[in-house]
Amino acid sequence: MKSDKPEVVRGSGNVFRDLRRDNADVEHCKAILAAEIIKALDRQGLSVRAAHGRTGIAAADFSRIRHADLGRFTVDRLMSIVNRLGSRVEVKVKVRRVQPVERRATIAVLTRRPS
Repeated sequence: MKSDKPEVVRGSGNVFRDLRRDNADVEHCKAILAAEIIKALDRQGLSVRAAHGRTGIAAADFSRIRHADLGRFTVDRLMSIVNRLGSRVEVKVKVRRVQPVERRATIAVLTRRPS
């Protein structure tokens, strides 16, 4: 039996960034908006068909959102769906200059001179 304890690593707060996904911030924003849409549907007791009837947005789109299939959606489209469901979106933007770890490693490799 192993007595080694697993290493605990604190996440950044954005799972997509932690997984080093391209466009991690956009995917994170989409996921937050989709969660709010799902909460609104559940709170109002709406099926995807009833949500279509109330908002005019295709039932298939609501089904995709419920299944976290967000590839076809833009952030602004998800925001408009939230609005049509009777909620409003408030956005706060914080921009920080950060050099990704991979980029620093690549630069170090490229600038290293042979001995």
